[in-house]
Amino acid sequence: MVTVLDLLRHVPLRWEDRRTVIPVAAAQAGQAATFRGRLAEVRRIRTRRRGLSLVRAVLKDESGALAIVWFNQPYLFQQLRDGEEYLLYGTVREGQPAGLELMNPTCEAVDRALHSARIAPVYPSLGSGKSSLGPAALRRMIDAVLEDFDPRSVPENLPEEILARRGLPHLGEALLALHRPERAPEAAGLAPESEERLALNERRSPAQRRLVYEELLNMQVHLALLRARETAAPRTLVYRVDDRLRGVVRGLLPFRLTAAQKRVLGEIVADLRGPHPMLRLLQGDVGSGKTLVAALALAVALESGFQGAFMAPTELLAEQHFASLERLLGQRYRLGLFVGGRADPALRARLAAGEIRLAVGTHALIQEGVAFQRLGLAVVDEQHRFGVRQRALLRGKGKRTEQPDLLVMTATPIPRTLALTAWGDLEVSTLDEMPPGRTPVATEVFTAGKRRAVLKKLKEELEAGGRVYVVVPLIEENEKSAATSLEEVEERVKAELAGWPYAVVHGRLPAVERNRIMQSFAAGEVRLLLATTVIEVGVDIPEATCMVIESAERFGLAQLHQLRGRVGRGPRPSRCFAVHGPRLTDEGKRRLEVFARTADGFEIAEEDLKIRGPGDVLGTRQAGLPALRQARLPEDWELVEQARDDARELLGRLGEAELAPLRAAAEKGGWTQ
Repeated sequence: MVTVLDLLRHVPLRWEDRRTVIPVAAAQAGQAATFRGRLAEVRRIRTRRRGLSLVRAVLKDESGALAIVWFNQPYLFQQLRDGEEYLLYGTVREGQPAGLELMNPTCEAVDRALHSARIAPVYPSLGSGKSSLGPAALRRMIDAVLEDFDPRSVPENLPEEILARRGLPHLGEALLALHRPERAPEAAGLAPESEERLALNERRSPAQRRLVYEELLNMQVHLALLRARETAAPRTLVYRVDDRLRGVVRGLLPFRLTAAQKRVLGEIVADLRGPHPMLRLLQGDVGSGKTLVAALALAVALESGFQGAFMAPTELLAEQHFASLERLLGQRYRLGLFVGGRADPALRARLAAGEIRLAVGTHALIQEGVAFQRLGLAVVDEQHRFGVRQRALLRGKGKRTEQPDLLVMTATPIPRTLALTAWGDLEVSTLDEMPPGRTPVATEVFTAGKRRAVLKKLKEELEAGGRVYVVVPLIEENEKSAATSLEEVEERVKAELAGWPYAVVHGRLPAVERNRIMQSFAAGEVRLLLATTVIEVGVDIPEATCMVIESAERFGLAQLHQLRGRVGRGPRPSRCFAVHGPRLTDEGKRRLEVFARTADGFEIAEEDLKIRGPGDVLGTRQAGLPALRQARLPEDWELVEQARDDARELLGRLGEAELAPLRAAAEKGGWTQ
């Protein structure tokens, strides 16, 4: 924080209504209230058992007396005076051994009160340790600033027409209402006739909406500018889309496309034939057929004489995609796999010469020395695991005079609010239909104490001819973690499932060994696969009918859904058993309840956003955007939509000079970093 305005933008987390002073005789346990009276019997006590320092006193008024206790604030003993009149605000509790007492209240002399008998803003602390500033210190600083504060002196960076259209107050008025609601009751959402009820903590006030909307508009202006910059260049790559191409694509198809796949492929082809390079996000639930759509889009590029690139976040996933794309496209085009520290020089040379038409790989594709002869379409899988920079580096592998088209994919369905924030520079295509043959997965949650019941069900699956995944969060036992490890599970399998062929797979195994094990599982030579989350995405074995997820509370909701997506890929009924430890947090319980209730990836994505918040879902920070400070998703969905519409309208109408304040605000907010 550098300026006074920076300080004023540090707005309260919540507000406490301390205006009504009640007599001590009216105090009730659990009540937060303001009291006025004289202190008596102020004394300091150090407890023997815990070594705590307490300050105790009695507050007296005409109605009676109330005991008070402050924990670990010994300095108060020097500051408080018997017989002096104070205002106190705090929570009443049932005291020990009996009677009511006021816990850790604020305490101010009546003639110097700053924090009491008012609507008191509660600020998030700044800094850490001894140099931190708590809510009370911030109240003192901000109140000092507000003494001669004129809201009209605050520069306004939003256009007047936007404020009028959205019914929002000016910035200065909004800041005043947030710091001192009683001085601007209408902007604070407190109508004069109902000021006895504090509504600021219950719903968005006009002042709060003003700051939320400004933050979202700044973000949307940045995303719109980014998209305009990315698509400003005219298309230089010309794709051939004719009857011959349609015949080639039909010949590549292993089965008929779903209506959703046809629609999305049509959107992609329309982009490839459009006036600007494509920037499109393809999202879909687990098993909705995204890879097939991407393969057909790549075929359009390859048949038009260009090369393609397909980048995945891990070696295992890149290898699996390579195998799938080789089956679909290998008879017609030459593919190359680029993984590991350094790509093979001979392979790089063949790619640069154009002999390799489709390069599949990890970050190895964006290393120095990896060059394409003529890159047409770049596909990035599991986009949220890459940053904006990696995406740009891959596109930069095209010729300097040619901007490759870009398709990014995610198997983690995106809540619509995030689609317009973290992904707002991309057009979005959604696969919302499952291919035929996918069966629902029945999901049950068990405590670790019910593991025998899970084992019985697992045996039933094996005896019926199924194949089973057992997924754990750890490879080895760890003294610092109670989570289940592969070592523990393997011991259980040896003891209780002897005779069933099993194998263990994890990220530390060499790629050749991992592939051999996965092939054995696919062939049925291995019936039980004990694994870490290396099998989370991309593994497609239709014969797998059962999954046990150990220490399920250790996984996020989206990750649990991804793991479950490894079963139910064939015609047989499939089951998933989530086993959790004895210590389950409220959040963990809520995650597992949602997981058991629904297999709809889009519903799960919305619930995940509500539980974890936008800062963690989909790694929006890695996507190049900071966490939102004022906005709450998905609650502020309506404001996200308004900000997007207004940003596009402003960019289409205003000139550079008129947009300067919005650009500056976006940069200050960190959106362009």
